[in-house]
Amino acid sequence: MSDLSPTRRSGRSPEPRGNGSSDGIGGGGQSFSELFGRITTNISKVIQGKTEVIELAVICLLAEGHLLIEDVPGVGKTSLAKALAGSVDCSFGRIQFTPDVLPSDVAGVNVWNRSTSSFQFQPGPVFANIVLGDEINRASPKTQAALLEAMAERQVTIDGTSYGLGVPFMVVATQNPIEHEGTYPLPESQLDRFLMRVSVGYPAREAALEILRTHGADPAGGPRVEPVVGIDEVASMIGAARQVHVAPSLQNYIIELAEASRDHPALSLGISPRATLNLQGVSRVLAASRGRNFVIPDDIKALAVPVLAHRLVLTPDAQLQGLGVGPVIDDILTRIPVPATADG
Repeated sequence: MSDLSPTRRSGRSPEPRGNGSSDGIGGGGQSFSELFGRITTNISKVIQGKTEVIELAVICLLAEGHLLIEDVPGVGKTSLAKALAGSVDCSFGRIQFTPDVLPSDVAGVNVWNRSTSSFQFQPGPVFANIVLGDEINRASPKTQAALLEAMAERQVTIDGTSYGLGVPFMVVATQNPIEHEGTYPLPESQLDRFLMRVSVGYPAREAALEILRTHGADPAGGPRVEPVVGIDEVASMIGAARQVHVAPSLQNYIIELAEASRDHPALSLGISPRATLNLQGVSRVLAASRGRNFVIPDDIKALAVPVLAHRLVLTPDAQLQGLGVGPVIDDILTRIPVPATADG
């Protein structure tokens, strides 16, 4: 993943315009960047030494996307999702996927109510603001598909009746890449529903020592997090991020990246239109988190790998050569010229 630290400017950046992302959002007049920092700091009480991953998770929430966390067991995938949900005063649902989980266990079911002589809808765990889907690749394709409508359309349809989902709504799914028996890999169509795919990774030495100190007394639970922002503040941050300015030259830059991916000799499947929209959306959130109300090229480049890598498919020859998707994205970013001038 690319560095998300304060970025250097590539070429000229557009002048600030529209409603600034630093305008007061919270009840105390906190800016977007202040609220963003409050959330990430709160999560870091549980997830030590993973600032970049934490920032990506919060960016995903504020860009109204869904997050896929793929890594080996025991590195904090579930803890990250729970800490994110715990930092926001909102509802939280959890689904522990196993091969016998049914679609109705996810979305809900109509139950006959004898007292009213009618069916009554019992909502499933997907009816929450933040939903953790633990080990999603252990569920059958039919159960995995139960999430598709919710993720794409923010609604669930049961027996012909549609039920809307709240704002925010985010699915955080985890999967272990090393388990093959009894798992069902996510198809490209479902992977494309996820805004980002990230890996937590093993902690550095100092972070590992801190984990032993803070989690050692209570390995099962560890530190608890309390909400630091309300659901209304998150909704306001989502609205503020939508107002961040993206210059037409940068929109052309995103399209050029997409076209280059479709013509790249190492790729059999390039960047989709949904992916270009997602890349623009997360770039707006990153810019707002840095106190800007306009996107610069480095915002796009910093988020290209977590937003695009899981959507691209290597050719058989590239796979035989051991080529990774990350280096291909880096090659495309190197070859496509960054806009030299900013326009309105």
